[in-house]
Amino acid sequence: MIKNNKNQQSISAEKSTDSQELHRGLSARHIQLISIGGAIGTGLFMGSGKTIAVSGTSIIITYAIVGFFVYMVMRAMGELLLTKLNYRSFADFVSDYLGTKASFFLGWTYWMSWIVSCIADVVVCGGYIQYWFPGVSLWVPAFLTLGLLCTCNLLSVRLFGEAEFWFAIIKVIAILALIIVGIGMVMIGWQSPDGMTASVNNLTDPSVFLPNGIFGFFAGFQIAIFSFTGVELVGTMTAETKNPEKILPKAIKNIPIRIIIFYIFSMLSIIAVTSWGRISSETSPFVTLFALAGLPAAAAIVNFVALTSAMSSANSGLYACTRMLYGLSTERNAHRKFKILSRNTAIPVHSLIFSCFCMIVGTSLLFIMPNVMRLFIIVSTVASIMVIYSWCMILIAYLAYRKHHPDLHKRSIFKMPLGVPMTWITLVFFALTIVVMVFDPDTLVALCGTPLWFIALSILWRVKKKNEIQEEQGYQIAKEGFRP
Repeated sequence: MIKNNKNQQSISAEKSTDSQELHRGLSARHIQLISIGGAIGTGLFMGSGKTIAVSGTSIIITYAIVGFFVYMVMRAMGELLLTKLNYRSFADFVSDYLGTKASFFLGWTYWMSWIVSCIADVVVCGGYIQYWFPGVSLWVPAFLTLGLLCTCNLLSVRLFGEAEFWFAIIKVIAILALIIVGIGMVMIGWQSPDGMTASVNNLTDPSVFLPNGIFGFFAGFQIAIFSFTGVELVGTMTAETKNPEKILPKAIKNIPIRIIIFYIFSMLSIIAVTSWGRISSETSPFVTLFALAGLPAAAAIVNFVALTSAMSSANSGLYACTRMLYGLSTERNAHRKFKILSRNTAIPVHSLIFSCFCMIVGTSLLFIMPNVMRLFIIVSTVASIMVIYSWCMILIAYLAYRKHHPDLHKRSIFKMPLGVPMTWITLVFFALTIVVMVFDPDTLVALCGTPLWFIALSILWRVKKKNEIQEEQGYQIAKEGFRP
C-alpha cells in the first residue's frame, strides 16, 4: 500500500512538472533589441579582422550575400512559427514536418552549436580583458564571465531580457558612433600621426578588392555566417514572447536594414579610415581603427563595447541552449529532469546548469591552445557548421510544409518571398559554404571533426529507440499481468 502511494505521488509530481510552462515575460522592446543584438555578434567585433584580412574590400559583398540568405531562412522560420502559436521553437515544426528523428538531431545540434558559440565568446572575452591587463591568464576572465551569465539566467527570464536589452543598446550606440566618426574623418581627410589618410580611395583601390584571389573571398564566408549566428534566436523565444503574431514579423522584417547599417556601413568606415593593409587578423578592427587614429581612450571604450558584445552573445547563447534542452526534454528527446522549471521564476534550472557545465569543460581548451584567434577560428567554424545544419533543417521543413499544407500557406499572414524556389537556392548556397571550408587549414580541422558529433547522435538515437521499445514491452507485460 505504501509502495502504491509512493508511485502515485511520483506520478502526480511528474504531472505537475509537466503542467509547468515557460512564462511569457519578454515584451516587444526586449524582442526588438534582442533580435538586433543577435545580428551583432562576436564575429563582427572580433572575427571581421580575419575576414577583412583574407577578403579585402570584397567583405562588403560577403556580408550582403550571407545576410540576404540568412534573411530568407528567417522568413521561412517566421511563416512556419506563426502557423501554430503553440510552437515553442523551430524544433517543434521540424518534428511536425520531418519527424521525431529530424527534431532529435536538430535540437541537439542547435544546442551544441550554442555551447560551442558560447565557448568562442568567452574565449574572446579573455582576449579583450588582456587589452587592459596583459598579464592576466585567458581562462580567468573566461570562467568569471560564464559564472556571471549563469547567475543572471538563473534569476528570471525578464532579467535576461533586460540584460540583453542594455547589451544591445551599448552595441548599437557604439557602432553608430563608429560609423559617424568614420564618415567625419573621411570628409575632413584626417591624417593619423604616422601619416595615414582617411579616404574613400582606401575602398576603391582595385588591388585590395580581392587581395587573396577568389579563394580569399570565399574564405570570408565562414566568419560572416558565424557573425549572423543568433538572428534565429527570436525563433526560440516564441513561448516566452507576448503577442508573437505581431512582434515576430516585425523583428524579422527589420533584419535587412540592420545588416546594412551594422555590417556594411561599419566595414566601409573601418576600411576607409584605416586602409586594408593596416588591419590585423589577430585583433578587433574596431579597436584598431581608434588605436591607429591616435585615440587610445576611444580605443579602450570600443574594447569595452566589444567585451560587452561578446558577453551579450554568450548570454543569448546560454538562453538559447537552455530553452532548446528544455524543449528536447518535453519531447522525451532528453532526460526528463531537463524539463523541470524553478517554482517562482519558471526557469529550466537543470538545463541551465548542465549547459553551463558543458561550457566550462569546453572553455578548458584554453589550457591546451592559448592562442585566442586560432582557437576562436576553429571553435567558431564548428559552430558555423552546426548553425548551417540548423538553418537547412528549417528550410527543408518549410519545403515539407509547402508540399503537405498548401492551405496553411494560403492563409499565412507572413509568407516567405518567392517561397519554394528561394528555399532551394538558399539550400544550395549553404552547401557551397561548407565546401569552401575545405580550403582553409583551420576551418578544415573543424570540418573534419564535426562528423563525429553526428555519429554520436546516431548512436544516442538508436539507444533511445531501443529503450523506448523495452519500456513499451515492459508496459505490455505489466498490463497482461494485471488482467483479472
